[in-house]
Amino acid sequence: MYLGMAPGVGKTFAMLEEAHRRKERGTDVVVGLVEAHGRLRTVELLAGLEVVPRRHLTYRGVELDELDTDAVIARHPAVVLVDELAHTNAPGSVHEKRWQDVETIRDAGIDVISTLNVQHLESAADAVQTITGAPVHERLPDAVLEGADEIELVDMSPRALRQRMKHGNVYPPDRAQIALDRFFTEPNLTALRELALRRVARQVDTELQAIETTGERQEPWPVSERVMVLVGPHSGSRQAVRHAANLASSLHAPLIAVFIETPSFANASRDAQQDVREDLEFAEDLGATVLRKPAPDILSGVLEVARQRQINHLFISHHPPPRIARMFRPSLTDALLSELPGLDLHLIRSEGD
Repeated sequence: MYLGMAPGVGKTFAMLEEAHRRKERGTDVVVGLVEAHGRLRTVELLAGLEVVPRRHLTYRGVELDELDTDAVIARHPAVVLVDELAHTNAPGSVHEKRWQDVETIRDAGIDVISTLNVQHLESAADAVQTITGAPVHERLPDAVLEGADEIELVDMSPRALRQRMKHGNVYPPDRAQIALDRFFTEPNLTALRELALRRVARQVDTELQAIETTGERQEPWPVSERVMVLVGPHSGSRQAVRHAANLASSLHAPLIAVFIETPSFANASRDAQQDVREDLEFAEDLGATVLRKPAPDILSGVLEVARQRQINHLFISHHPPPRIARMFRPSLTDALLSELPGLDLHLIRSEGD
């Protein structure tokens, strides 16, 4: 899926370039439907690619062309290009939406390469209406995008896109100035660009977490900030939570508050158990995601959560053990630093220590 912030950033062009690369490698690739919109360079890229004829429909005396899903399936290439996934089909079509045609083609065992502007996502449509002042009529479920094997962002600065429009590379001159004054203002495009960047960033984050669950990597990825605080039945937990929340807020990072529930805690006093509950509630009030993690010991529990959540900042209320104890047994902090060398460990000395 080629995703962009707005028309004109080059999604269709990028899709056609990929088609030529695949064809050169021997892949059976065809064009199911590409909307060139009269753009000369896009039309030129269609040359040399097999194009499946469109299906012709007449609606209220107007001739319309739509994707011929049956013809694509009968041709059965390895890959088919289908532009503008959020498009609404003409009345009388088998499906109301083009993305439904694409699902049918995929179900037939054919890979589909498509394009989409971020404003057509259901989750973004209301925000886009607030940003641009224009309602988004063509929408598709986010699940359609999430089901893509790959999502590639086609990005361009708002200023560069506006220049493209002024040069007539997106719309004809009579439409370009109207678009520049209304939808394609620099503030609108900047906000749409942020929506697209955030959507792709979320997808990348999901992929990173999926890689981690395979066990291929044991250390935190140094690409995004995630903050965790260890809560326990001892003084100083709240101080650690406060410090962790402050850092998470300044980094715009997610915060996780974790209590490692070891077997010995079942025998803890009511006061200790109440302290843990209150500290977790306190963390939740500060915006943390709260997690109670059963584990045989604190170290193994912390390591498991830190690796699963790709934590790179860990806050612990620090109670220095007696010097003699450290001579015979490594401390929790020593063990964590040894097991997670990429971790930034923040030790918060509790009041009175």
